[in-house]
Amino acid sequence: MGNKALQIQQLDGKIQAFASLQKVAIPPSGWVKAIRSALGMTLLQLGKKMSITKQSVQSIEQREKEGTITLKSLKEVAQAMDMQLVYGFIPKDGSLEMLIDKKAKELATKIVMRTSNTMKLEDQENSKKRLEKSIEERAIAIKNEMPKILWD
Repeated sequence: MGNKALQIQQLDGKIQAFASLQKVAIPPSGWVKAIRSALGMTLLQLGKKMSITKQSVQSIEQREKEGTITLKSLKEVAQAMDMQLVYGFIPKDGSLEMLIDKKAKELATKIVMRTSNTMKLEDQENSKKRLEKSIEERAIAIKNEMPKILWD
């Protein structure tokens, strides 16, 4: 197994731990306010733990709600509430492997169809079965090479 394949496999294992979390809905008020409120902690109390004003805590809660908060700020809030911030990425296709397969097949289809269209113009058209086989073979080659063009 190549270095890149091993790296992808290891990352996929870590990503799978987050997979079930994609179904968790973010509270409408944001996590900070929801947790602070659930704990019965006031803005002033959280502010004191963070050495900031209650207005600054309100600002943090508002920025989280708007999606403009930084990870650094969220880590600081988590630490002040004796919590840990956890974040990650989850591929829409389920895994990095599946994402790469999809992108490789898209690129392979584009390449094979471009060649096929040229052959069609020269009256040398391939059968549908042959095109599918060519796409499959090209996708495997692309996946093995992992060229930078895969992400264009």
